[in-house]
Amino acid sequence: MNNSNYYVAIMAGGIGSRFWPQSRTGYPKQFLDILNTGKSLIQWTFERYASFVPKENIYVVTAVEYSHIVAEQLPDIPVENIIAEPSKKNTAPCVALIAFKLLQKNPNAALVVAPSDHMIVDTETFRNITLKALDFVCKTNSFVTLGIQPTYPNTGYGYIQHEMTDSGNGIFKVKTFTEKPNLELAKTFIASGDFLWNGGIFVWQAKDVVKAFEMYDPETFDLFDAEKQLFNTSEEIAAIDRIYPLCKNVSIDIAIMEKAQNVYVIPSSFGWSDLGTWTSAYDNLEKDHLGNALATENVIVIDASKCMVSAPANKLLLLQGLDDFIIVDTPDALMICKKEKEQAIKEYVAEVKRTKGEQYL
Repeated sequence: MNNSNYYVAIMAGGIGSRFWPQSRTGYPKQFLDILNTGKSLIQWTFERYASFVPKENIYVVTAVEYSHIVAEQLPDIPVENIIAEPSKKNTAPCVALIAFKLLQKNPNAALVVAPSDHMIVDTETFRNITLKALDFVCKTNSFVTLGIQPTYPNTGYGYIQHEMTDSGNGIFKVKTFTEKPNLELAKTFIASGDFLWNGGIFVWQAKDVVKAFEMYDPETFDLFDAEKQLFNTSEEIAAIDRIYPLCKNVSIDIAIMEKAQNVYVIPSSFGWSDLGTWTSAYDNLEKDHLGNALATENVIVIDASKCMVSAPANKLLLLQGLDDFIIVDTPDALMICKKEKEQAIKEYVAEVKRTKGEQYL
């Protein structure tokens, strides 16, 4: 199989504030070994794609301040494949940038755009589904997203509704994208059987996504189109620095996917988790006989249950009497928080900033 036209863009610009105090603005969660596996989340993501896409065809789009971390953690990636965004403008400018860049390089480029911080257990099924999606978009000039088979009514994910008629080979036409629903609506979605979680993994040909920007988001299209001759040259960074301050802060879902007519979804089950919160880390870790998930080597548990514990290995942690807590210890900050309050961690981080400044962020 000739996959020289297949490319991957890993999006790695987020801050991961729900994983505070381990995830910090200077070193966010995609570069951390959240699950104590010996590799960071972005390293796992890179390896997953490098098993079926040439390494020189894998790009990472990140923030300027993280590009040196990407280079350190992914020594196999060509340094020119690390694209630094000068400011955070959500996912639409990021996708426009990589699509225009690849189109200048290879008119037949087919592209997977994926987050850097998700976990996927069944890598073989994931590879097969992704290759099926790449093959489909090349033959049909359409867009494909990987929809995750929902296991419970989660209110933290977006949902994708699809037609019930198979367009061939387990690929279905998308009817609607829905933002995060309330619990009642999420329950209705699950019961209806035609809704999937939006996993944020998109597959398309570069030329088709550029056309879609021209049609549905001409403002963004014009900004990148005006500078496209400079992509893949020594002038690229200067061009990006001119474009980004003028870009809207908008997601690719809103800019393109919700408007485009030719969007398809592949219902997928490959042990996916977006690892968005400490509880999702807890769900993916092995538990002891009392249901504690210990992402550390050096902890003694006495009469405590269902806790999520993350701590440095060079410090002994003794835990007694806590049930259903998140305990995260770092060299300069310790958080002890009820699991049921984890959605408020962003607010707690804002409180830290308000009372202590930027030092602990």
